[in-house]
Amino acid sequence: MYKKVVLDNGVRVVLERMSSLRSVALGVWANVGSRYEIKGEEGYSHFIEHMMFKGTRNRTATQISNEIDALGGEMNAFTTHEATAFYVKVLDQQMGAAFDLLADLFHHSRFGVRDLEKEKQIVIEEIRTVQDDPEDYIHELHAKDVLGNHPIGRPILGTPRSMRHMDRRALLQYKHKHYRPENTIVAVAGNFSFPQLLDQANEYFGQWKGEITTTCSGKVGNDCWPDHPPTQTSLHPKPLEQVHLCVGFKGLPVGHPDRYVAYMMSTIFGGGVSSRLFQEVREKRGLAYTIYSHLSSFLDGGTLTVYAATRPTEVEAVIEQIAKEAKKLCRRAVAVRELDRTKTQLKGNLMLGLEGTYGRMNKLAKDELYQGRHVTLHEIMKAIDRVSPEQIRHLSQKLLDQKEFVVTALGPIPKKMVAKWG
Repeated sequence: MYKKVVLDNGVRVVLERMSSLRSVALGVWANVGSRYEIKGEEGYSHFIEHMMFKGTRNRTATQISNEIDALGGEMNAFTTHEATAFYVKVLDQQMGAAFDLLADLFHHSRFGVRDLEKEKQIVIEEIRTVQDDPEDYIHELHAKDVLGNHPIGRPILGTPRSMRHMDRRALLQYKHKHYRPENTIVAVAGNFSFPQLLDQANEYFGQWKGEITTTCSGKVGNDCWPDHPPTQTSLHPKPLEQVHLCVGFKGLPVGHPDRYVAYMMSTIFGGGVSSRLFQEVREKRGLAYTIYSHLSSFLDGGTLTVYAATRPTEVEAVIEQIAKEAKKLCRRAVAVRELDRTKTQLKGNLMLGLEGTYGRMNKLAKDELYQGRHVTLHEIMKAIDRVSPEQIRHLSQKLLDQKEFVVTALGPIPKKMVAKWG
């Protein structure tokens, strides 16, 4: 059973009761991520997420850690380009204590000077960890190649330089600007009582007024989504065992009418072991161990990215095969058998992902954040069933433009490739 309540101060509370379970997932989502940062604020959204766990007016960092473990569940947070979320997943009987702890972190974190300086170094190490992981780092490099100066093209973590130059006062100003009642969603899924939960939501969030500011927050700026990628080939030599590749195409924004067609197209292209890329590149030709495609959708645009890792001698062969399979999707309609299999795959993945309270809580929040309403599972299933072979072919022709695709490579890049594309 779903319910939405807007508190008097603008905080949105979205709830789904699942009485057959014994757990509850509760998330507090702020409609702010790295895309809302301006020059000099790179990494602020993610850094605030870190600082929320470093002590409040009522609890030390050690007490917070002890209480999290004592709840017997999970408590964590994450930052994306467009949102920051803090969540707990606990047994239903621990709901009250978990809500109290999460609200304390959200409202009363101290942002102590010593903690802030120490956390700068921790985030710099996190940035280095990403740079040491080729699969993570190639996606970061590729986003810059595809989007250029658009905010989505910047790394969520910021840079070592932005961390070192971070000022506490500026960080708190950024927090006060974006962490506001009308910018906040409380999402809860699991076994709970609606009246009790709403009483708690009013207690912890209903009296919150936020800081006075004249600056709008949670709104997409004037940065236009690029019609054409600023870079089409980007080579990054590095002494690794494999060359890691990202090949990028156009995508769709969140909420686009053709989004379910795009999900189907990406799944057929490179989503799973039965996908065309996996079968052609790995199974038939042995060119790569890992290859997949994925869609990334944002408020004002999106991308479709193919990732692969291969030996240096096979880089061009992998790229050629990706281009070949993209052309096939544009030229020939998908067979009914392949389409039906993909629909079953998509629906199965969706339902399995929503069997638990955490998956349901995430869906509740994202529906509210991006659609402003609850999207039912029945509605999604019907939309998937309506996708036709011709729709996939037509969308492929729009998105899989061979003149527009972007190649980013990281690793021991062959000299002939550097001479040809470098």
